[in-house]
Amino acid sequence: MRIISGQARGRTLYSPGQSKTIRPTADRAKEAIFSIIGERIVSALVLDLFAGTGALGLEAWSRGARQVVFVDHHGKALELIRKNCSLCLQNMDPSLQEALIIIKHDLRRGLNLKFRKNPAPPFFDLIFLDPPYGKGLAKETLENINNSDLCGPNTLIIAEETSGEVLPDSFSHLVLSDHRRYGDTAFWFYTPKEIRQHSNI
Repeated sequence: MRIISGQARGRTLYSPGQSKTIRPTADRAKEAIFSIIGERIVSALVLDLFAGTGALGLEAWSRGARQVVFVDHHGKALELIRKNCSLCLQNMDPSLQEALIIIKHDLRRGLNLKFRKNPAPPFFDLIFLDPPYGKGLAKETLENINNSDLCGPNTLIIAEETSGEVLPDSFSHLVLSDHRRYGDTAFWFYTPKEIRQHSNI
């Protein structure tokens, strides 16, 4: 598990080992996803939900995201995120540390906007969602995002689940704009309905 591209390129991240509760996104799938995202990652404000090791958010930061907010509640995950953030910040400008924010919050209890702390932005350009597979958490959290004020007019939401899962084509404010499969893993791309017709994804 490593950073594929950008300012922290090549850095090998700490992994969860044989943990049954943390499942990092495979590098091959991660590389494909960021190829799809492309230049929209530059200067983006990113929310990494069920962040696990922090690998998705850190890849976004390495590629030019302005700020990444990591959210998880599992003790091992929070430890890994902190260690991987420190690893990626080694030999870099100390001020860059302010761009990586770690928040402890149990997303199974909903988004609960009280978890948002300054300097978290009013909304996010990119939201990653990678919950434990097969527990209904992807759909539940997408519904919570749909009913929140986390999304701006051009927000892209990427949900990861097992390829056998079925997620809705739309919610009241979000619509599915793309769906990709990589082996046993699949990704669903959602955008706000009002800008769907202008979206390139």
